[in-house]
Amino acid sequence: MTSVLYDAPGPKAKARNWIYSGIFVVLFGLALWWVLSLMAEKNQLDANKWTPFITDSQIWTTFLIPGLLETLKAGVIAMVIALPLGALLGIGRLSDHAWVRGPVGAFVEFFRAIPVLMLMLFGNQLYRQFTDVSSDVRPLYAVVTGLVLYNAAVIAEIVRAGVLSLPRGQTDAAKAIGMRKGQTMFYVLIPQAVTAMLPALVSQLVVILKDTALGGALLGLAELLSMNRLISANYSNTIATLVVIALIYIAVNFTLTTFASWLEARLRKSKKGTGAVVAGDVAEVDAGGAAGVGEAP
Repeated sequence: MTSVLYDAPGPKAKARNWIYSGIFVVLFGLALWWVLSLMAEKNQLDANKWTPFITDSQIWTTFLIPGLLETLKAGVIAMVIALPLGALLGIGRLSDHAWVRGPVGAFVEFFRAIPVLMLMLFGNQLYRQFTDVSSDVRPLYAVVTGLVLYNAAVIAEIVRAGVLSLPRGQTDAAKAIGMRKGQTMFYVLIPQAVTAMLPALVSQLVVILKDTALGGALLGLAELLSMNRLISANYSNTIATLVVIALIYIAVNFTLTTFASWLEARLRKSKKGTGAVVAGDVAEVDAGGAAGVGEAP
């Protein structure tokens, strides 16, 4: 079957693809064997390194589960604040009023340009010097602050790109039936743009969860990855602990993306989408895109 983007491979191309796939599988297997061999030489595959995760429930109740809950708490709080804030900023960037579009654009570009770790460090220092926030919860406040500022700016660009991905006819039809600018945005464009934005939004939510680990590394937040130090100190199994923590991250993020895929399929079946999809990197979206929505309030 031929696509607009590429021609379907013929018999020779299919044979080459099978050969390339076979070579990749062999090379991957050799690399895995090499890594496992090195681990075996360093006694990292010994049973006493791995069995505590099965036989000792304390490793879960004292370290892993509390760390996971702290990660989820920081991530969920940041998501709950960053999503609506990012949506408002994205709509503000589409405004035809310069006094709205200019400051919002400056805010978005400023916080997108600063590393999220630096935002966390700034937040921690500000809370230390100018507030009476307890040192016990200050790392959580700083992590959430950094995540919200950075990810709200990124989500704003995702929202803007999602709205701009819609056909111009959507705006024209809304105007034809007498809808005002605000009504066009909130009742016509945003609901249809959700399906286009969803893949990029989910990717950003996964980034939020993973970036909580930065707070554990430098600010002392008792999140999941930081539990590696405590578990390794008690059980002397650093590699095994990191593998288990990585598997937990994979399971959580896979659950999130699976739910998002199900939700996206439901939204597309409800015929509220246009088939457009916003890419994860929206940095190069043209502010004057073809959707004809530059007149949003």
